[in-house]
Amino acid sequence: MKNILKKKIIIPILACVVFLSTTAFKNDFFEIAKQIEIFTTLFKELNMNYVDETNPGDLMDTAIKSMLADLDPYTNFMNEQDVEAARINNTGDYTGIGARIKTLKEKLIVVEPYKDYPADKAGLKAGDEIIKVGTVLIEDYEDNAGDLLRGISGSSVEVTYKRQGKTETATIKRAEVEIKAVPHFSLIDDKTGYIVLSKFSKKAHAETNYALRDLKAQGAERIILDLRGNPGGLVNEAIKIVNLFVPKGQLVVTTKSKVKKYNRTYITKNDPIDTEIPLVILLDGNSASASEIVSGALQDLDRAVIVGSRSFGKGLVQRPKLLTYGTQVKITISRYYTPSGRCIQALDYWNRNEKGEAVKVKQENYNAFKTKNGRQVFDGGGVFPDVQVGSSKTSPITNAIVQNDLIFDFATHYYYNHTFNDINTLSLTDKDFLDFKNYLKTNNFSFETDTEKALKKAFETAKKEELNDNIENDYNTLISNLNTSKSQVVDENKDFLLELLTKDIVKRYVYREGLYEYLEVHDTEIKKATEILNNPSTYQNYLK
Repeated sequence: MKNILKKKIIIPILACVVFLSTTAFKNDFFEIAKQIEIFTTLFKELNMNYVDETNPGDLMDTAIKSMLADLDPYTNFMNEQDVEAARINNTGDYTGIGARIKTLKEKLIVVEPYKDYPADKAGLKAGDEIIKVGTVLIEDYEDNAGDLLRGISGSSVEVTYKRQGKTETATIKRAEVEIKAVPHFSLIDDKTGYIVLSKFSKKAHAETNYALRDLKAQGAERIILDLRGNPGGLVNEAIKIVNLFVPKGQLVVTTKSKVKKYNRTYITKNDPIDTEIPLVILLDGNSASASEIVSGALQDLDRAVIVGSRSFGKGLVQRPKLLTYGTQVKITISRYYTPSGRCIQALDYWNRNEKGEAVKVKQENYNAFKTKNGRQVFDGGGVFPDVQVGSSKTSPITNAIVQNDLIFDFATHYYYNHTFNDINTLSLTDKDFLDFKNYLKTNNFSFETDTEKALKKAFETAKKEELNDNIENDYNTLISNLNTSKSQVVDENKDFLLELLTKDIVKRYVYREGLYEYLEVHDTEIKKATEILNNPSTYQNYLK
């Protein structure tokens, strides 16, 4: 009884402490406490009284995910496996087989074996389907099957996999794996250095710093920094990378939040490497977050020419908060603003359409800002390149093709049916594109547009109301015409799809390292960047 009384006394005291000490929390404290109590009692009654057996963990997981889904896609609950995955992403180090793996319900797909790491040495290739690890069948394993491949460095694991219909086995000796933030840097010509920065992990600044110094020592007098496909990462690493090219004491980015302690101004703190070397940054629609901080800041400061297509448009900052039992919640805490004062967030998650989908900020609502030299730049839609090369737009159909792994699967099919003495001779043709379209049909690729969904719903309603007799032919004609239109959309995106196919195919033959060497010869954006840097007056004109 005494313990119960103590608990009753202590809980209100603790509540008062939280109430008085947490500025952002105190105004809503009683409402939050009320809602937690309602949910707790509901959760208890549901699990105790529901007619069938319930799984409290699954119910809670659904409740958490449903609650967070109403916010933005970056505010996420992270279980212990997610926390470990985030650690690996930030540090780039782990112990395992040295391959990028996709986990499906009944198998593990080898997406990319890393050159000279255990999976590669054991003969595994992209597209291999791992169905068994040791004695454990993947389809019977209820937890994250990808964890089965991790273990102590030097330990061995046997995997059973399928390749092109044949079942094979391999024994893989695990090792320490280091995923580089800068997987490639080299001289494109005698005076042009090329640096690929693929992620903003804890090693991003150190590796970019090393690459820049090394290239300058080799004679580089101009630099291309490739941020295409870079999803971002650690903000502090982005600040330090900007600092390589701008003086100490320069404003790079500010963050604004409803919580005052998250309102921060980020200033460069170190002496730069080179404030004068001509610099071109390459962007595409998958360059996001920290990539946009770097490119947006250097554009605002007229320190670099941006080449490529419009970036993703993520102007939000997240911070992980520790929870119990090794879990975390990653919360969007603020928006960030480039030196000119613009926020490049492209999607509005707080004013959704009738379907509950986030809407893009309309171009007529973009606000204009000025760079250091007075050039006009805009907010609301990512970082716009100074020189547009390629398209920043993708269609729902091409997105569906990528998301259904059809680019990846066709690359696997292509690899096992073609040989090359020199991968630099690879140039996909109209026949290859026709083969790809036939591959889509063979694999029953289907994508239902919103138009089709609306028509089907209308036709189902007509059938219920017995009005379908006179409109069925018209309906079938419309669906047929829509399928023709979808095929035309695939054709309209031919160049984009061939580019994706080429990159995936090249990696099959010469790994990621060989892909960058291939791009140095064939890539349109790199050619354009080199052309701009080779002409000092052209370069300067873009910055005026």
